[in-house]
Amino acid sequence: MNKKLVYFLCTGNSCRSQIADGYLKAFGGDDFEVKSAGLEAHGLNPRAIQVMKESGVDISTHTSDVIDPEILQRADFIITLCGHANDHCPVVQNDHAQRWHWGFEDPAKAAGTEEEIMAKFREVRDSIKKRIEQFVKEGN
Repeated sequence: MNKKLVYFLCTGNSCRSQIADGYLKAFGGDDFEVKSAGLEAHGLNPRAIQVMKESGVDISTHTSDVIDPEILQRADFIITLCGHANDHCPVVQNDHAQRWHWGFEDPAKAAGTEEEIMAKFREVRDSIKKRIEQFVKEGN
């Protein structure tokens, strides 16, 4: 069986797309080839690594990558996780790809105490996890 390629896109490929990437590999890695990238590469956010580790998924070896036009062309699903990436994603000449937008708040923009910031990261992580579980269950 050919695995369907899912390409998660975000602005910096540091938080939301990395979390989605980690969960889909954990829950659907047998059925999907999973990649993630950003309009820019901001590096992995240490808090994203930490909240995923709390959830039992290790993303510490992931890399923060810029969108690869070749992967875009091969993708079966192109899923943006933030409005900026959705608005600025390169035009794709890919007739077979399903393009979806799953908007999630940027936890890296959270302010307050470390505890409040981490609470926002966990909230976004849990929202992404639910959406990934639904995606896998629907068997796209």
